[in-house]
Amino acid sequence: QVRLVESGGGSVQAGGSLRLSCAASGYTGSIRYLGWFRQALGKSREGVAGIDSLGSTTYADSVKGRFTISKDTPKNTLYLQMNSLKPEDTAMYYCAARFKYGGSWPLSPEMYNYWGQGTQVTVSS
Repeated sequence: QVRLVESGGGSVQAGGSLRLSCAASGYTGSIRYLGWFRQALGKSREGVAGIDSLGSTTYADSVKGRFTISKDTPKNTLYLQMNSLKPEDTAMYYCAARFKYGGSWPLSPEMYNYWGQGTQVTVSS
């Protein structure tokens, strides 16, 4: 079965930076789309950033200019560089993958087939 494992979360002060990683394994086909999502206490899961097989990216308005999504295909790894972190960025962060062609909005959780277990990011004021 496909496995996605996140790492790199932690606690930082407002204005700090973190880099999240997501290692993918257990698949034989090609990943068509990858995404980062987050869920804070008392809130629903929301899309943060997405990247397709050609490298095209999509970002939520709340993180534009601060977060950058990227991937290293030979290493089967997805990244999320988070700069200028704010307390409102505090959440559990998840990576997700889609193997089928098609789909619609890349920041919709329903678009993805597989999910990691998440890594916690806490930003203090």
